Amino acid sequence: MGKHLKCDRCGGPMGVYRMSWFNRDEICRNCMAVEEVHPDLQKAIDADTEACSRGDYNFKGIGWPGKDGRVS
Repeated sequence: MGKHLKCDRCGGPMGVYRMSWFNRDEICRNCMAVEEVHPDLQKAIDADTEACSRGDYNFKGIGWPGKDGRVS
């Protein structure tokens, strides 16, 4: 079995997973779906892209504000 048995965000089982755009959480499909419709998703993607363009490949993200939260 792989190292990632539970989603960092919801604690649910992992099958297919990826790292969050908002932080370093490794998230499951359900959490991916929530993240993909979050109103601050583009802000998170832009911040990650900017960090990478500066050579910061260890960017911690802008933080997950929660399903209904907003990044300040």
